[in-house]
Amino acid sequence: MTSSSSGSAVADVIRGRRASASRDDGNRLVLVVEGGGSRGVYSSGMVSALEELGLSGIFDAVYGTSAGAINGAWLLCGRAIAGMRAWTDPAIMRRAIDPARLLRGRPAFDLHYLVHQVYDGLEPMDFPAILANQTTFHPIATDIHTGHAVDLHEHIVDKPTLMTALRASAGLPILAGPPVPLGGAQYFDGGLTETVPIRSAVRAGATHALVLRTRRTDERRPPASRLHSIVGGGYMRMRAPGAYRAWLQRPHQQFIEDRFLADQGNAVLQIHPPLGSPDIGSAATDTDLLARALHIGRRAVHDALAALRTA
Repeated sequence: MTSSSSGSAVADVIRGRRASASRDDGNRLVLVVEGGGSRGVYSSGMVSALEELGLSGIFDAVYGTSAGAINGAWLLCGRAIAGMRAWTDPAIMRRAIDPARLLRGRPAFDLHYLVHQVYDGLEPMDFPAILANQTTFHPIATDIHTGHAVDLHEHIVDKPTLMTALRASAGLPILAGPPVPLGGAQYFDGGLTETVPIRSAVRAGATHALVLRTRRTDERRPPASRLHSIVGGGYMRMRAPGAYRAWLQRPHQQFIEDRFLADQGNAVLQIHPPLGSPDIGSAATDTDLLARALHIGRRAVHDALAALRTA
């Protein structure tokens, strides 16, 4: 059974826009995609389902953090279904994520390879289509000096800045290398401040939101290991004081975001992986497991929006 919130007002807006092929209804409907490293495989399947259902063009804006931003970009470029293939390619996954590289002083997550070689060659993302899309793109990152969540939309003016924004939104401290510079500031992963970027979307005027989650409703963020706390905390305290303050608040982040989402009532429709879905670690590379999660995410959206197929 699919796990989703009621969000009846959101379903009505989606149904109306699909039927009229118009967004001129006085609402601001946004898509919000949760981050989570490899756990983003669930939302990759979810955005592919939106593409299959012909819903790619109904949103006024797409907000995403980390892997959620990447999956939002795949939807906006019209290649969400094709974009799923990278998750099940063992060679790509081994090159993109390799924790053993940390022992050699190199990042475990090779975002430069992912964005500049996979998305610009092996499995091409149509960057010009994203830039030209009437639906605006809003990847979220964390400013290392202020510790605030930042919508990178205003800094995206061409293909190079779009590619940089994708790396900035997903740039985990230490695990993905140094902060990513863009527009005169430096950024780490948006998940330090806003794993589900609903607050950024509402501040910018969203009236309704379809929210794609990468955790089950019964799933909680695990605590950081002692080693990660000592090494990661020490690094950020010296290199990125604002991000360090945000990092200290991470244990409370899921509660804050879930409460904010609940406070939006029927103006938010959340789709989660269903209960019983497998746990996916942020650095998972098992392509059989990832393929299963892709299918589960895709099915979750089809089940949640089943009524739209007959409306």
